[in-house]
Amino acid sequence: MSTLKVAIVGTGGIALQNHLPGLAMCGGVRVTALCDTNPATLEAASKQVDGAVCSSRYEEIVTRDDVDAVIIATPNVSHAPIALAAIGAGKHVMCEKPIAITSADSRAMAAAADAAGVRHMTAFTYRFVPAMRYLRHLIDRGDLGQPYHFRSCRLQDWGTRNLGWRQVKALAGTGELGDMLSHRINFAEHLVGPMSRLIANVKNLTPVRGGQPNDTDDWVAIIADFTNGATGVLESSKLASGRNESWRSLDYVEINGSEASFEFSTGKWNELQYGRLGGPGMAPLPVPREFWTWPGSPRDPGAGDPLVAFRYDQAFEFVDAIRNQRPATPGFHEGASVVRIMEAALESAAAGRWISLEK
Repeated sequence: MSTLKVAIVGTGGIALQNHLPGLAMCGGVRVTALCDTNPATLEAASKQVDGAVCSSRYEEIVTRDDVDAVIIATPNVSHAPIALAAIGAGKHVMCEKPIAITSADSRAMAAAADAAGVRHMTAFTYRFVPAMRYLRHLIDRGDLGQPYHFRSCRLQDWGTRNLGWRQVKALAGTGELGDMLSHRINFAEHLVGPMSRLIANVKNLTPVRGGQPNDTDDWVAIIADFTNGATGVLESSKLASGRNESWRSLDYVEINGSEASFEFSTGKWNELQYGRLGGPGMAPLPVPREFWTWPGSPRDPGAGDPLVAFRYDQAFEFVDAIRNQRPATPGFHEGASVVRIMEAALESAAAGRWISLEK
């Protein structure tokens, strides 16, 4: 196809900050349609896209002949029905995480996309951080040795402000678990492998946010065993007072193995911390320039804010997978695995016991 025609369903902050700039970076791509149930949000997005058809009904958008691919950035509860409708219409789909509320829906999305032969992708944005990609390369090369421990800690200071639909369980499914820890669950499986069992806890410490009810979790922690024998500890919170937000707050991953340890922070996009077995301690390890952008991406790593611009490579991966008729990374199957683990975490928190993840 000479021009790839894309529709965006859900035109709020993520669409404006990540998806539109990413698509604009890709040559031969045109956003032909926009959809949002909020008229003001839709109008704001339409001012950034010339000539796009606008609608409040996704059913009208995903079936259009002038749409080849759909990006879904709506509240979590609507991900599955929109994705299944788009797949049914033969469209390629990228969906924000978590891709569904339930494990059954996420598996249905992956199976439907495979059966239809369309490209499918989960928007795990942080997978495109150069330091993350280099860490995976080093692990694949054997520098870590046998994995022993994985730990991640995501601490932000969101106070008690209103979070809109994200604080409504009926729309979001979960709070911090799906919002932030879902990324780190994917980190864990990407770097270490599948989890075999877990025990978890969640807490809601702010039942009122911005004067409105909040029935979602503010804090979550998981202890996990992996099928290769490694262990994992994952924690995430919106209530770490004084920690600030976004890249200014703590977003830390460490992995320890038989030969070495590596530390990764999303705030240091081009650097890891590295320590070898029996060595003097952790020291900086620069990320080689070949990892600064996704393979084939036209993005200039010297342009824009490097702690934001890496996200645009996500759009390139989706577009390139469509053009070359290959699987996109990460796909719906990775998204479904994370939903399954989230579901198990909630079950564990409610029951107060370990939950098996073995198939």
